[in-house]
Order: sequence, then C-alpha cells, then structure tokens
Amino acid sequence: MDFTHVSYSALVTLAGGVARGLRRALPEGWRLRLEAKPPADLPGGAWIWLHAVSVGELLLVEGLLGRLLETGHRVHLTTGTTAGMALLEERLPRWQGDSGLLTGGAFPLDDDAGLSAFLAAPPALFIALETELWPNLLRALRLRGIPTVVVNGRLTERSRGPFVGSAIRDLSLVVARDELSADAFRSRGAQRVEWGGNLKADLPPPAPLHEGWDGLRKGWAGDPILVVGNTVEDEEELILQMWPTLVAAHPRLKLILAPRQPRRFDEVSALFASKGLAFHRASADWSRVLDWASTQALLLDTLGELPRAYGEGTVTLVGGGWRARGGHNPLEPARFGMPVLIGPGYTNFEDLVAPLLACAALEVVEEFQLGEKISAAIDKAPLRPLPSPDHPPEYLASLLGALDRTWRFLEPLLPSGVVTD
Repeated sequence: MDFTHVSYSALVTLAGGVARGLRRALPEGWRLRLEAKPPADLPGGAWIWLHAVSVGELLLVEGLLGRLLETGHRVHLTTGTTAGMALLEERLPRWQGDSGLLTGGAFPLDDDAGLSAFLAAPPALFIALETELWPNLLRALRLRGIPTVVVNGRLTERSRGPFVGSAIRDLSLVVARDELSADAFRSRGAQRVEWGGNLKADLPPPAPLHEGWDGLRKGWAGDPILVVGNTVEDEEELILQMWPTLVAAHPRLKLILAPRQPRRFDEVSALFASKGLAFHRASADWSRVLDWASTQALLLDTLGELPRAYGEGTVTLVGGGWRARGGHNPLEPARFGMPVLIGPGYTNFEDLVAPLLACAALEVVEEFQLGEKISAAIDKAPLRPLPSPDHPPEYLASLLGALDRTWRFLEPLLPSGVVTD
C-alpha cells in the first residue's frame, strides 16, 4: 500500500468536504473548482484532457493545442485560477474557430467528488503543462489504463513536496523542458522521461494588438519606450524610483508596464497615480486618450497582450528577477531583436537565459546597475526593433524545435480515432 498516497487522499477528501460545506463563503477560485464539470457531450475514451493551470501555461499551450485541433482531436482545456478562466473565456472562441472540437472550463478538486464527473466518460489521454501533478487524478487514470503526460515538465524545489513522488510514479511520460528537470523526474521514479526543450521558445507569434494601439504609436512615434513586463511586488516601485533620472536623461521617454498578477493591477494603478504619472490603463476606453504625446505611461492591465506589446518598445525589462527569485520568459522580447535586461534571479529560466547570453541577446543586470544600464541601452538602440515575432532573429534558431520534439513523443499516445463531425 502506498501510504503517502493514502495520506494525501485522506487530506484532500477532508479539505473537499469542508470546502463544499463553506462553498458560499469561499473565494471565487475555489467555487469555480468546486463546480467544475466537463461538457455532457464529451465522447468517453475519445477526448483529450489538456490542463494549463493559469495564465502563463494557457499562453504556453497554444502551439500544442493548435496541433491537436489540426489533427481532428476533441479537446477539453481546463485551468485552475480565476485569471486563467478569464483568459480562457477570451481566447476560446479564437482557438476553437469553427472546428467544434474545443471546450474549456475549470479544473476540479482532486478528490473523488470533484473527479467523478470527469471520469464518468473518461478521456483517452491527459496532458498537463509543467508541474501540474495531481495524485488522485493521475492514480485514477493509471488504474483505468489511460495515459498521462506532463509536457514542458519542470521540477523546482517548491514542487518536490512529500506527495509529488507518488504522482510522478503514476505518469506515463514526462517530456522535460531541460536536462536538470529530466534528471529530477527520473530520480523521483518517473517511468519514462524524454527531453523536449522549452515550449516557450516555440510559441506561435502573438496576435496583433487592437486598433486602439494605433493612437499610441502615432503619439509616441518619435519617443523611446521602455517596456517592463511581468513585474512582481516592489519592482514597480523600483522602476518608478529611477524614472525621474531616466526622464532627465531622455526627456521624451515613455513607459509601458505590465504587472505579472492581475490581482495587483489596481494596486499598481494607485502607485502610478501617487507618483504623479500621466498614464492610461489598457483596460479602459482607449478613445478617451486625446493626447498620447502628453501621456507618459501605459499600465498594461490586460491579459495576453504583453508578448506583442514588447515589440512596441525600444528597450525591455523582464521582471521577476530583482525583487523575487525565478524570473519570467526573456525570449518573448528577444524575438523582436531588442535589448533585453533581466535581474539575477532567473532560476526558472536558466535553460533559456544561458543560450540567450551566449548570443548576446540579453543582459543580466544587478539592481544597483539598472538605471545606468537602461539609459545606456536607450542611447544605443533603434527606436523600434527591426524583426517581428513572425520572423525572429536567426541567432534564436538553436532554441527552436521544442514543439516538434514534444509532438513526436505525444503522437503514439494520441487516440487513433478522431472526431470528424
């Protein structure tokens, strides 16, 4: 008997029972998961369950999802956070098109009551992104002979808790994003581990920005723009502390800043206001901005626009590495061939940072150097990057191919019959 799994199952069953009793008092994210159910028309044994826990993973899944739909597979895509649900609802119509093959919804609690609706007409295959390891679900699927796969698999210190080993041993396949993660999965008992590379290097080109951006482009056409993406707590304050010095050196400098967490949008807006910045919130009505030339900053408080918005800038900072440890994807702005500065805390992206450093596509900057390095980069860079993300710089070619490799490992596990109606 696997006592670790039994302990986990008992704990999650208790937590689920308490949560259902307190349903009305719980945060929205919990209520979404308590109410999660698949569509009633999913064909048992002939659909693929694709799980992306939140916004970052949903953005990452697009290439793989496209392949599954192109080959005629019925897919149900789940996510586990309120921000993820908001993005899923926004993107689902575009991803689905007229195929009729894609549905989406919340991921259930990992107890018998939560999983029962999903297992009544079970999938043919379960695919999760990165570190989504749910012991009860993976055990239930294995006992039914249903393959379970983690793609872009990553193991960090935080994801190596006492219940993770049990879940890993129930996986059919791990396609790891880097060799360190591959070794970590093997050491925890994974049946089969393959190296696939980082899917973040193979993301499809981001969708064009809406027409409202045309006014910003015209108003800021002759201005250098600093794009700061995926900031975490205190990093906005760090940028705004040095902002007066940067503007003194570059009087026409403009700012686009995108906090990582949607829950912090209002907090960062209040910070902008407290600093006396003339700014516009991207979630507000763009037609209200009558004079972009006198607008100093755009607070990018929307979901999914940052990857394309990087290309509107002159110099980019990727947050998460100055006031936190982990970092965020530096390849998104690097695809535009623009100067990219990141902090020293990039442990979650070492596999991308190392080759980007080798081809001088980014620079790691300590906090005390940041103002000086930003100013120097603005002095040297063209106002706007030359390549587009549709045609990334040639020096990034060595990072590509993860989607093709991942697909080769997945293909033998895909259901043989496809939905054609």
